Amino acid sequence: MKEIIEVIALFLGFSSWILIFISLHDQYWKESTTEGSVITTSTIYENLWMSCASDSTGIYNCRDFPSLFALPGYIQASRALMIASIVFGTFGLVATLVGMKCSKIGGENYVLKGRIAAIGGVFFLLQGLCTMIAISWYAANITQEFFDQFYPGTKYEIGEGLYIGWSSATLALCGGSCLLCACKVNKTDEKIPYPYQPSSRGHVLSTAGTSQSVPSHYGRNAYV
Repeated sequence: MKEIIEVIALFLGFSSWILIFISLHDQYWKESTTEGSVITTSTIYENLWMSCASDSTGIYNCRDFPSLFALPGYIQASRALMIASIVFGTFGLVATLVGMKCSKIGGENYVLKGRIAAIGGVFFLLQGLCTMIAISWYAANITQEFFDQFYPGTKYEIGEGLYIGWSSATLALCGGSCLLCACKVNKTDEKIPYPYQPSSRGHVLSTAGTSQSVPSHYGRNAYV
């Protein structure tokens, strides 16, 4: 049972780790809205690293953000959190591979391997939390600007990159929870209660010892 849960957790963690890269590479984190526009000649879409624009003929042009310090604070924080989630996911994958019971890495010390697998689950949980905070924070700023009637700039809608990020965070949280549950099941199986009867067993041993020692000590001197 534990091996199956560990394999499922590894699959979920690896899938979430791949989806992070797909989300970061996706250019549609936010897309300019057509709400209230009669004629739309161009579409603007952005992610954490660049801003792109495309016209009605399909020609598009992208430019990287010129300065890190000129960006809004939530974009800088989202960048840091997404990078941290990649690092946590990498550590989680390595720890899970080492700590799996069916893996030959790390010998056959299953107690130590179980603890390493639990650490891998914690890393997956941290990965999911960092991704969830970054994506949700970015989406909250989009919705805040969209519903602000006095916002003078371009209004955007949530893009597909954010949905991929939410999927990655969900899979990472599920994978980390599965690993921690697998370690809990292992501890429960190891602690099996056994019946203990010290009084009866001690009495039998003492009686047997007395019956063997009395004839040997008094046998030859009884009739002297």
